[in-house]
Amino acid sequence: MKKKFMLLTLTLVLAMMVAACGNKSGNGGNPAGSNAESEGGQAVKNEKLIVYTNANSDGRGEWLVEKAKAAGFEIEIVGAGGADLTNRLIAEKNNPVADVVYGLNNMLYEKLKKENVLAKYVPAWASDVEEGLNDPDGYYHGLIKQAILLGYNPDSIAADQAPKDWTDLWNNPEFHGKYEAPALLGQITPQLVVAGILTRHIDENGELGISQQGWDEVKKMYDNGVPMVEGEDPYANLASGKTPLVTIVSGTLKSKTEQYGVEAGTVAPEVGVPMIVEHAAIINGTKKQETAERFVEWLGTAEVQGEFVAQFNAMPANMKAVEKANDEVKNLYSALKAQQFDWGFLSDNIEQWVEKIELEIKK
Repeated sequence: MKKKFMLLTLTLVLAMMVAACGNKSGNGGNPAGSNAESEGGQAVKNEKLIVYTNANSDGRGEWLVEKAKAAGFEIEIVGAGGADLTNRLIAEKNNPVADVVYGLNNMLYEKLKKENVLAKYVPAWASDVEEGLNDPDGYYHGLIKQAILLGYNPDSIAADQAPKDWTDLWNNPEFHGKYEAPALLGQITPQLVVAGILTRHIDENGELGISQQGWDEVKKMYDNGVPMVEGEDPYANLASGKTPLVTIVSGTLKSKTEQYGVEAGTVAPEVGVPMIVEHAAIINGTKKQETAERFVEWLGTAEVQGEFVAQFNAMPANMKAVEKANDEVKNLYSALKAQQFDWGFLSDNIEQWVEKIELEIKK
């Protein structure tokens, strides 16, 4: 009887161990679920993530929170302007609050790299991103492309009479007084327009790395343009004809056309257009590294990015998601190429360029 009792006890213990192992299987190792399976086969619960971004307006932040929740992630979005977020991340680098940052452009990410704010991590989908858009050192990776375009009012300027490049604006008297000269302080988009001119004239012996010809071009830009007025919508000025040539970000074309009833023509310079690429990165020092990695792996997939670009009329960096983009967006980008920049060079010099322009060139 004693032996039978011991055998029965052993059988019950083994049954309980098998049941416990079964309960630890979680979601079958799905990294996007609320429980992802670790290398040891045990379920790991996703922790709440603090996500910094400058790309949460127009319902995009709310959309991401809901999609992430359905995939098993709890995220809290902290939204602010790109420059403000960058400064905040640098200030917090010794005691980071954020776990992930997405939406910033290359110049800002380069600044964060130099300040040791970012953790090196290459997600599986990085190889699906268009060549040349990811950080070659592996710290940030592309999500969404935004082209910075020279737009014109087709009611004021015929397509065959439109400028072919930004430089036509100040070198052709026909366009003098018809375009907005960019305001630079705290404005990344117009800063990239100016960078797109200056970096055509790189000279290691020139002032701030730029030849005199480059500075002369920028001076002509401001001498012959109409200064931007704070608080005015450039697209409204394009639509009204006040300044029929303005800078437009591709992602706003559809909404601005609907708002003002004028569909702007756009220019595709041979040299290419400045391209803002929104990236994702993990914060160095996060205490939620594994959850942050799983979230970034989910965020950049063709499935998630495909749903996003279809919803918000955007263009993905992930080439496998391009087919989900709306036809008008695909048609626009088919005629565009990205102007090539050395983002490290821009990040090192843009503040000094802006200071020189504000103090010495603009009048």
